[in-house]
Amino acid sequence: MRDRGGFRAQPALDTGSVVAMSDTILVLNAGSSSIKFQLFARNGSSGLDRLLKGQIEGIGVNPNLTVKSAAGEVLSENRWPGAEVGSVPLALEKVVHFLSDHLGGKLPVAVGHRVVHGGIRFSVPVIITAEIVAELEKFVPLAPLHQPNNLAPIKTILERLPEIPQVACFDTAFHRGHPELADRYAIPETLYREGVRRYGFHGLSYEYIASRLPSVAQQLADGKVIVAHLGSGASMCALNKGRSIDSTMGFTALDGLPMGTRPGQLDAGIVLYLLQKNGLSATQIERLLYNECGLKGLSGISNDVRVLLGSDDPRARLALDYFVHRIAVMTGALAAALEGIDGFIFTAGIGENAPAIREAVMKRLAWLGIEVDTQANASNSPLISTKSSRIACWVIPTDEELMIARHTLDCLAAHKTCVPELPQ
Repeated sequence: MRDRGGFRAQPALDTGSVVAMSDTILVLNAGSSSIKFQLFARNGSSGLDRLLKGQIEGIGVNPNLTVKSAAGEVLSENRWPGAEVGSVPLALEKVVHFLSDHLGGKLPVAVGHRVVHGGIRFSVPVIITAEIVAELEKFVPLAPLHQPNNLAPIKTILERLPEIPQVACFDTAFHRGHPELADRYAIPETLYREGVRRYGFHGLSYEYIASRLPSVAQQLADGKVIVAHLGSGASMCALNKGRSIDSTMGFTALDGLPMGTRPGQLDAGIVLYLLQKNGLSATQIERLLYNECGLKGLSGISNDVRVLLGSDDPRARLALDYFVHRIAVMTGALAAALEGIDGFIFTAGIGENAPAIREAVMKRLAWLGIEVDTQANASNSPLISTKSSRIACWVIPTDEELMIARHTLDCLAAHKTCVPELPQ
């Protein structure tokens, strides 16, 4: 039987019982050692109010749960022995218990998930079924850091609380309208039809930024804009009238800008060299490219920009200079794809919180007519370019969780249209 408010240790549960539900939507973003979550209340037919945000991290090592209200008030702090919360399903159980207690024994009416890779078929959010999960597992080799962790809570809820609808929202979906030239690699047609193409990622973030432009920077909403999503994972996107037309990421989340532990753009011949000359296995190369490169590999110190900015080690300076250099180079490429540029937007963890990186990037882009307002930038003001700057530069905080909640709400309303026909 189901223990209303959480999961029993055994997966076999009474599917005939009814779970009381509140008028809320839960958003989950699961990683290898953490689950981030936010809870939204439905406000009318289309509105959403954020109620709380939380994270359970250190899964299997030093698991701890922190939950805060939308205003930042701490609602709960808990720690457990590592063995007690040794997996994502066990961590999810702790989250569900907290939510049930917080909601008076009820659970959310639906759960929305970030899923990094949707492949060719999944270009819109979908209500999850076992068949869809099986399709999404095929993309694990294309996103080994993210896809398995994204799918873990989906499978647990599908198995143990099947009456709660779940919606998968894809980081690749926003880019699916790219012109063919932007999606292609110079490879045989058969590989393209097989799905070897440029997908682009961080789409939920870019979609949110595009939705904010009309109210934050109305003059850019119908213009040509480059958005830099700079975090542990980093990419850039070219927007024309709010639509993605090109992105720095491609077939996997390894391409484009250097990231915390990923190299960004890399000559494919290097992989052949590692295979043939160094004798590394595919598994060893995968670990190298996803875990040991990027800022961590360049600096030999850390993948964290905050640590590197505080270091006097010349290797830290090299890593940061390289990061800025590649952002500047990619800006030129995306400006060419747009055939012009009206605005530049910084977002995500580094983009929103590292004035030194923003200033360095803007100075590298002075040839475009960008002028940095040093005081506005240092104080993290929304507009950080001068009045005389030919191109306006903004800092706009992203909100992927709100975007997922919106999609989940829309998907529930449409329902049938959210379950695509799967390939035979």
